Amino acid sequence: MCRSIKTLFNFEPPATEEEMRAASLQFVRKLSGFARPSKANEAAFDRAVEDVTAAARALIESLVTTADPRDREIEAARARARTAVRFGTQA
Repeated sequence: MCRSIKTLFNFEPPATEEEMRAASLQFVRKLSGFARPSKANEAAFDRAVEDVTAAARALIESLVTTADPRDREIEAARARARTAVRFGTQA
């Protein structure tokens, strides 16, 4: 499943435009089945990535929470620990 698609809401510092675009690109790749579209489909593919990025940005900006923002470094360490347990590797 789409490994680049990560939770982007409620982090400190907030998700960047680059992170939203990367998640959107992976989503469109998954939906279309193309890692890279043909020349004939390139414009539609690129437009879809931009549309999904805009929708993601609008969603993230409109969500509200009373929870404290999560720290990126702590969450990354937790993800590495889960991976180590799952695959039996060093974290």
